[in-house]
Amino acid sequence: MKIRAILGAPVSVGVLLASSAIADPFPQARAILETHCLSCHHPDKDKGNLILTTRSSMLTGGDSGAVLSPGDSAGSLIIQRICLSEDDDDLMPPKGGPLDPADIETLKQWIDAGAPWPEGITLAPRPKTALPDSDAAPDPSITSIEAFPKAISLESSRDFHRVVILAHFEDAATHDITRQVKASLEDPSIASLTDTTLRPLKDGTTILHLDYRGLRTSLPVTVKGATEPRPISFQLDVMPVLTSAGCNTGSCHGSARGQDGFHLTLYGFDPKGDHFRLTRELPGRRLNLALPEDSLLLTKAIGEVPHTGGKLFDKDSANYRTLVEWIRHGAPYDAEDIPQPTGITVEPPQLVLKGSNLEVPLTVRATYSDGTDRDVTPLATFSTSNDNSVAIDSARALATSQKRGEAFLLARFHTFTEGVQAIVVPKDLPYTRPELPEFNEIDHFVHEKLHKLRVIPSEVCSDEVFVRRVHLDIIGRLPTPEDRARFLSDPSPDKRTALVDNLISRKEFTEMWVMKWAELLQIRTFNNGPNQVSYKAALGYYGWLRERIAANVPFNQIVRELLSSQGGTFDNPATNFFQIEQDTLKLTENVAQVFMGTRIQCAQCHNHPFDRWTMDDYYGFASFFAQVKRKPSEDPRERVIFDGGGEVKHPVTGQNAQPRFLGTPTPDSFKGKSRRQALADWLASPDNPWFARNVVNITWAHFFGVGITDPVDDVRISNPPSNPELLDALARKFTESNDDIRQIVREICTSRTYQLSTRTNETNATDERNFSHALIRRQRAEVLLDTISQVTETPNKFKGLPSGAHAVQIADGNTSNYFLTTFGRATRATVCSCEVKMEPNLSQALHLLNGDATHNRIQRSPVIQRLLDEGATPQEVITQLYLRTLGRVPTTEETDSLYQEVDAVTDPKERRALLNDIFWALLNSKEFLFNH
Repeated sequence: MKIRAILGAPVSVGVLLASSAIADPFPQARAILETHCLSCHHPDKDKGNLILTTRSSMLTGGDSGAVLSPGDSAGSLIIQRICLSEDDDDLMPPKGGPLDPADIETLKQWIDAGAPWPEGITLAPRPKTALPDSDAAPDPSITSIEAFPKAISLESSRDFHRVVILAHFEDAATHDITRQVKASLEDPSIASLTDTTLRPLKDGTTILHLDYRGLRTSLPVTVKGATEPRPISFQLDVMPVLTSAGCNTGSCHGSARGQDGFHLTLYGFDPKGDHFRLTRELPGRRLNLALPEDSLLLTKAIGEVPHTGGKLFDKDSANYRTLVEWIRHGAPYDAEDIPQPTGITVEPPQLVLKGSNLEVPLTVRATYSDGTDRDVTPLATFSTSNDNSVAIDSARALATSQKRGEAFLLARFHTFTEGVQAIVVPKDLPYTRPELPEFNEIDHFVHEKLHKLRVIPSEVCSDEVFVRRVHLDIIGRLPTPEDRARFLSDPSPDKRTALVDNLISRKEFTEMWVMKWAELLQIRTFNNGPNQVSYKAALGYYGWLRERIAANVPFNQIVRELLSSQGGTFDNPATNFFQIEQDTLKLTENVAQVFMGTRIQCAQCHNHPFDRWTMDDYYGFASFFAQVKRKPSEDPRERVIFDGGGEVKHPVTGQNAQPRFLGTPTPDSFKGKSRRQALADWLASPDNPWFARNVVNITWAHFFGVGITDPVDDVRISNPPSNPELLDALARKFTESNDDIRQIVREICTSRTYQLSTRTNETNATDERNFSHALIRRQRAEVLLDTISQVTETPNKFKGLPSGAHAVQIADGNTSNYFLTTFGRATRATVCSCEVKMEPNLSQALHLLNGDATHNRIQRSPVIQRLLDEGATPQEVITQLYLRTLGRVPTTEETDSLYQEVDAVTDPKERRALLNDIFWALLNSKEFLFNH
């Protein structure tokens, strides 16, 4: 193995110790074997049927016989092969040239010393990108080393924990050094230490020290019950083996119809049912209690008999031993009081990898209801969101960097799924971190993420761009030429903040956010007999929401009022929330999606395969709404909402589901509150970790065109936020501000991140998720119709609203017109964020080109004629049209072309027609249609 000496010259491992006999030759021999030989001779790739991972496998050998003769290096086949001439076909290793003589000498010394091999050590391929060992000279670019987990607790004779160690570099990069550190225990009698894996020896406490090139980190180690065997549990041991082996996935026995006559529940969501099918569905076939090793469950898994799923694990594996022991003890089901898993932690939590082929092991720790924990890494299953950037070897829990990009590495154990964020950047990428000002806390978290990605953000946009952008985003209106001139002439350094404050205080801000939440609350009319929502009810519901947002009522209070509301849909308009959706399960799903941003629909039939939600979560949450009742009022258009009796049955247990908050403990008693009142108080409180994050994420997406988690209503473990630290900071600020949406809008719009230009640079041209530049966004349907009406001064007319009303003021989701439908206005038929269509299409282009949205409005518009009547020249009219529509004056190139056309026309009617054509062209331009 090549490493760098102090002077920088490459030297081999053997050279370092060639001058004298090696006191302990195994570590140096191991490094040579792992670097040069193991890539071709390990269980997953046994070239020549030769495996070199253990001493016994080397003694067994492969097709050519044993490769190791302890005490006799000359008679060892491995030495004979590495000493062949360079042109010999049997030279080992076949690639990369012969080994250095010093490395060969090291291997000879090791074999002549009897080939010592510490008990429990298993070799593994060592990537050529591995860092030097712990005794190398200090590297000043390494700022610290960090170990995971932070504390070790061993609580039975079976227990073990593997420690993973990272080196942190000054440029935010990370590198695995798990196999390079020097590990030592202060009291070796407490636990055994094999590499960085600890197993209990006796009860007590000690400290694990990890040293690497002059740096040290230490972990506390606690051992309890060192001599107490933990009995094999069906739920805690056998089911995880079946899951990690892939037996109960949707493509195997976990499918709806099972596989080859054998059915398991998907990811084991019904352990009692699975136990029945294993032990009693076909007695004596799947399990052999008299001869456990002959059980079909085992012989198929190890490949002794044909198996559609192929060989799953080896006969000497821990999984095999677990199943054999369980069967040997009679294949029992568990007692009712066994400790249940309460969560998992996957570490390291974040990786920044420079270059390809960097390997990092992951560790998964499960916590249990009795306060214990276990290293469940071998029982976890792993996947990656982007194997182009980071691949994952699920069997070895090993992540490997590939190409530049970002990936989320998922680990699943029991019903829990958690993940790790991994970033890959090129090794030799020219990059210097820019010194960037931070306008507020948002910029800090965005800049930190961009630094890890080696992305430089765009420059801040001009005042001219900012004033148009912020008007459209906050109030859904274009700045008037007077607004623009006033802002551009203001010399104040904080004029952008002042403008944001002014816009937030306007009634148009309220109208924008009422429209936003009216979509999610599905405020619309429909008539389906007793399920109807009349126009009066919908209008009252809309007015209720508008009053609260206008009064800046804390958003958690609005939600609390909504979810606990009772009474008539006229007298208490918030009750319309329960009239719009009357199916208990759909209502449950809507509440989770709207107020927590999560889709729990999957858990209705089985535990969610890519998120934390289980069937117990789903039906426990649904039970909060099982008691919502409805009855007619004196007015046939009104319904009365109240709480009565009612339960939701769990389809697996057949029992009534107990009320259960999503993802957090639920109290045994609600202290006199109704179920809905208890839910409303919890959902809108800081105890609910999803509420604040969801609200700020929806708000963020409005201003950036993409959420921190996107889509905003699909929050799940497998769809992580692009910047979790930013999302947490915004949620914390939202909670601290007493759930004030205006404060979050102000924070966003005064950040440097929001004010970035849409013009990209070489590093951020492809970025669409990390906010390194502003995205060009089409105006949404209502805003676009309002801005066309604004610049042409042609009023709109909508049902129930006076002439001149804005499209954003429409209360009823079923009130629309061709323009709004074509440009993707939400029908409010579902709570999905996808209802609002922002993508441009051909129908929109044709409507703008040929429809009445522009042509007829320009014909009716008084703008051009009024300017001409006031004495404006055609050139001045053109400038005013540019200011009205695009928020800028025409460029020299544009004026040269347009003025020439205008000067060539002398007839007043033709000149007016030409000006109309210019107006039409501006309204059809991308620059007008998009916010930028």
